[in-house]
Amino acid sequence: MSEGTVYTIGRQYGSGGRYVGRKLADKLGIPFYDKELVAMAAKESGLSEALFQNADEKASSSLFYSLAVGSYPLTGGAAFGAAEMPLNDQLFLIVSQTIKKLADEGSCVIIGRCADYILRERKDMLSVFIHAPIEARVERAVKYYKLEGSKAAEICLRNDKKRANFYNYYSDKKWGMCRTYDLSLDSSKLGIDGCVDQIISFEKTWKGYLEKGPSD
Repeated sequence: MSEGTVYTIGRQYGSGGRYVGRKLADKLGIPFYDKELVAMAAKESGLSEALFQNADEKASSSLFYSLAVGSYPLTGGAAFGAAEMPLNDQLFLIVSQTIKKLADEGSCVIIGRCADYILRERKDMLSVFIHAPIEARVERAVKYYKLEGSKAAEICLRNDKKRANFYNYYSDKKWGMCRTYDLSLDSSKLGIDGCVDQIISFEKTWKGYLEKGPSD
């Protein structure tokens, strides 16, 4: 295990969590992984990137997804010990191996994809969740994602549900609940830069505590 910190960031849709992760990585000078994980997993496995894109942050129990791609073993799936798993379960396993490999390489920021749960046994992993009231998320979604104002709230909530289903399916924790993460931040109160500063400050305190141990 390398020295440093692996930051995993879960986020509500429209909360700016991805922007927080990107700015954090830029400020610390460390790698940032989001959609890049999909391309990397596809390349390492030799499978179509489209398969990973379709399965990205979607739970195996999703009826729509099951109907769309079916449940069948991938050719060569046995190499990952998953030949009899449903398709997107196999893809999740492959992405998990990519996430673990990246974490072994050193400090980085990883967005979503159950990374905090996948890396739960690492002592150098700091899990963060970025959230905000629906009103603030709608405002951001309209401004930055160019969503129609009348549909923005529905889209935010629908994406939240998708992410929650994915996380709750593949982990034994609950998506979005404060006790699931080391740090939970409201981006509507702190702003993107404020969230970045809070994460860095928390990481320093956390590492100092680990080094010194409890005082009582």
